[in-house]
Amino acid sequence: MIIFGFSLHAYSQTTPAGTFDGKWEISVTGTPAGDVKWVTNLTRKDGALTGEFSDALEPTQPKRPITRVQESADKLVLFFESSQAGEIAFDLKKVDNDHLEGTLMDSFNAKAVRIKE
Repeated sequence: MIIFGFSLHAYSQTTPAGTFDGKWEISVTGTPAGDVKWVTNLTRKDGALTGEFSDALEPTQPKRPITRVQESADKLVLFFESSQAGEIAFDLKKVDNDHLEGTLMDSFNAKAVRIKE
């Protein structure tokens, strides 16, 4: 029974596969550069999410790799490197299966919408 209890607890802490997988458009308002939109396609490799950001308005601009991801059942944190500010994080909470809300750098409002193809 003890082993069953530990395994049940561990299982309940894992993120359901596919919760955040897929293509997302992330809008950020009020940055020094104005309002910005990025697109990312989060894919799972070896059980972990990975991807890169591209500028939604200028897709030919260089892409920014996602350097690490923290996820739980209702929260997603995406990290990337900035030449001016070092590591930056999107901290997003699940509103529903297709919408996330949160902040960029704990300062700017961010919203993500799943892109359905």
